[in-house]
Amino acid sequence: MAKKRFSAGAGPSQRQLRVGELIRRKLSDIMLRSELHDDELAHVSVTIGEVRISPDLRNAIVFALPLGGINTDSVIEALNRNQGELRHLVTKGLKLKHAPELKFLADHSYDQMDETQRLLDSDEVRRDLDQDDE
Repeated sequence: MAKKRFSAGAGPSQRQLRVGELIRRKLSDIMLRSELHDDELAHVSVTIGEVRISPDLRNAIVFALPLGGINTDSVIEALNRNQGELRHLVTKGLKLKHAPELKFLADHSYDQMDETQRLLDSDEVRRDLDQDDE
């Protein structure tokens, strides 16, 4: 019987991480050089925070956020609408067996970092930390 290679609790493989990072860099370059021909995305700076790719490398979730977080929903909708063209542009520069399907989601990790920083700066946490020092 074949050994099960992937467990449900395991994180992404090195290959998934490497391919995800390559896709993230390629998408960032595409956005930087405005290679995408969409009027709604023409004058918007988009940050690609992370790309999570499935174990079979056929599906990728791209976490993106427009600069300043302005019009996030419309920008994500425009990116999903143009995912076919983006998919073509991404795989043109990468040597992959299959072109992954791209799905764009809003990146909320920056909001989470701000909330964590706010919590760490709160009076209650500072009081607890000061007690540990004494």
